[in-house]
Amino acid sequence: MGKKLPITPKSQIVSALRLVWLRSRERAAAIKRDGNTCQVCGRKGSVAKGKECRIEVHHLQEGDINWDRIIRVIRAELLCDPKGLITLCKEDHKEVHKTGEL
Repeated sequence: MGKKLPITPKSQIVSALRLVWLRSRERAAAIKRDGNTCQVCGRKGSVAKGKECRIEVHHLQEGDINWDRIIRVIRAELLCDPKGLITLCKEDHKEVHKTGEL
């Protein structure tokens, strides 16, 4: 019986995506647009001792983000089974993308 192939845990994928979100230009633009201020109560974001107010950015679309769907797509398209992967040098990888041929 063969050894089971390891897969990247869901928690690691979510953690990496969270970092992308926290550093994203879209999130930064929303904070800048809103003056680093809560749009409900008007409190300004601050890290000053005694005046801490953490500002977060909320998605306005209906419902929560569908993490299960996102992770399914990432696993299918990016973190696929190693049988569907091949190791290439940078130049050959570029050529394969250019010509579509291996």
